[in-house]
Amino acid sequence: MTAPLLVTYFDRLPPLNPGDDEELWAAGAGPLVSRFKDEVRAKYTEGTLARLLSADDMRCRRAAALALGLLGTMGCNQALAARLRDDDPLVQRLASDALWEVWFRGGTGEENWALQQAVRESEPSARKVALDDLVERAPEFAEARNQRAIWFFKQGQYPKAIADCEVVLRLNPVHFGAAAGMGQCFLKLKKPRAALRAFRQALDINPTLEHLHDTIRVLREALDSE
Repeated sequence: MTAPLLVTYFDRLPPLNPGDDEELWAAGAGPLVSRFKDEVRAKYTEGTLARLLSADDMRCRRAAALALGLLGTMGCNQALAARLRDDDPLVQRLASDALWEVWFRGGTGEENWALQQAVRESEPSARKVALDDLVERAPEFAEARNQRAIWFFKQGQYPKAIADCEVVLRLNPVHFGAAAGMGQCFLKLKKPRAALRAFRQALDINPTLEHLHDTIRVLREALDSE
């Protein structure tokens, strides 16, 4: 069977292996990635790319995950999340990265721009004002709340961070970042059972969060010894 045109486009890119630094790869492949994005946009719909995430051909799944990271909307959120359990480590990684990109594009064009501006704000108080304003204007924009939860965490305001994470997970149940962040908050509050539940939730969504295995083991051992 002839490989989809998507694979042809993907094969023009420099090789990307599971252990490579993706930011360095993207920096070196910038013009080729832009060409890939333009070619895919001209030939494929988001729905077709989402279906190709389940293709038998590993290269096709890789290409579809990369393409959706560049072009996808929240409409492909669930399809990408399913690839976190792919048997190919690079598909898993590309799907995880694509989800973050899609989450940051989860609002309107204006809301997405406002979120980018807010997270680039170096002054903490100004960032908080910008995030508060965005959350008020776009209460269904999950990533705006997640970024505010991160702000609360950095300021040591853990209950407020947890409250925002809970809303994020209601709006976007596959947001493993919010689940893991909530676990960190519960650790800070010395609530190991709640932390354990949150970390297990994050790992259940995204099995590639391998660092959580040790955290969960330590928490479980500590609770068992009580």
